[in-house]
Amino acid sequence: MSSEPARPEPVRRHHDHGMWLVQFTARILVVCPRCGGRAVVVPLPGLAAPKYFSALLFLPRRLSCAGCGAVADWTADERGAGLVGAAPGGTEDPFFRRPLWLQTRCAGRTLWAYDADHVEALAAYVGARLRERHASPTMSMFSRLPAWMKSADRRDDMLAGLETLRALSLHSRPADRSDAAHERGDHPRHHDSILFRGGAY
Repeated sequence: MSSEPARPEPVRRHHDHGMWLVQFTARILVVCPRCGGRAVVVPLPGLAAPKYFSALLFLPRRLSCAGCGAVADWTADERGAGLVGAAPGGTEDPFFRRPLWLQTRCAGRTLWAYDADHVEALAAYVGARLRERHASPTMSMFSRLPAWMKSADRRDDMLAGLETLRALSLHSRPADRSDAAHERGDHPRHHDSILFRGGAY
């Protein structure tokens, strides 16, 4: 009895349409400043949905912890007639400067993400054997990833690290906190530019 030869698996493709890192700042999981468990940073309730993704850098934010009840608010600094927006990137959230909850050691470095959706977006990119760009690389999150994260030699390490972040996203107790998510004053970027003046974003 003959059997048909196995069909090769289709090549996994990733299409980069210019997704920005700021698009994942609508919900950020952080380490609670009071109890050390998982807290969340989101825009203040009742605000209108922003017309542009860049507006997420200026929206007032609230940090809240379901475990201990801690609450804190953030608003963008004013400088003259302009607002100084947050600058995403790095192992702390760009608003309260709290360590991100989703951090793990990976290939001798620190792999981080803002929330579970961010993890899935990174996993889709890393797991792809063919990556296609359909937008300018200027603001694309994927084009700005460090070389070690893009390397095919690091694919297995990256996928294992992202699986660890997936598991972390399901837990919230202080005891569940990653050893990578600790206090170290690792600020993402210096907030020194006025990104918005009147009118529209």
